[in-house]
Amino acid sequence: MRNRVERKAKLMEKAEEEIEKLLDWMEETEAPDLSSIEDIVLKLRKRIGEGMTEEVIENQESVRMVPGPACPECKEEMHYKGMKGKSVSSEVGEVNLNRGYYYCDSCRRGLFPPR
Repeated sequence: MRNRVERKAKLMEKAEEEIEKLLDWMEETEAPDLSSIEDIVLKLRKRIGEGMTEEVIENQESVRMVPGPACPECKEEMHYKGMKGKSVSSEVGEVNLNRGYYYCDSCRRGLFPPR
């Protein structure tokens, strides 16, 4: 888990990347209309929101459940198989997460438990 200074630096880096894209667009686009301006700003806001959401979720303490969750099928403890990437739709857009993945050897079921 990152500390406050590291989290702020990561968030600022993501915001600066998006601001650079906006500045590039402003330099490349001559006399944009209001609709074009709104489109680019809304896309920027969406990407920044997604990045902020990912950062908050990744820095939660509950990365791995101990012990593993019970299998929904057979109720046996599931085994931790490591962190796996998962993309989820949220109100701010698509968010890419790294979450603990669990597997039941008996039922051959996988699970990404909620955080």
